[in-house]
Amino acid sequence: MQTSPAIRAIRIACAFVFVLCIAGLIISSIAGNNEGWVLSIGMCGVAAAIILIVVSVVTANKRVPEFSDARAQAIEQRIAYLVESGVSEEELRELVRSSIQLGRGL
Repeated sequence: MQTSPAIRAIRIACAFVFVLCIAGLIISSIAGNNEGWVLSIGMCGVAAAIILIVVSVVTANKRVPEFSDARAQAIEQRIAYLVESGVSEEELRELVRSSIQLGRGL
């Protein structure tokens, strides 16, 4: 999956902020456990996490497939034709269900 350079830069910047926040929390803890510093650094990490989540949600490429009545009708006609030819309707419908699950990756 190709991502745009801007999205990649945002993700790298968020990862960089995460690493800096971990280092900042460790340093502020060693330097005297000042609650103000710890909270400020923690809030920067939270902001980076929220930005990363929002960017991931907004740029998701997965789309809901559209339903086509014409294609559904064509499939039903093919099933009816095969049933008339002597194929078991229940087995045929189970084959269609399995094909749908395979297409969805289930």
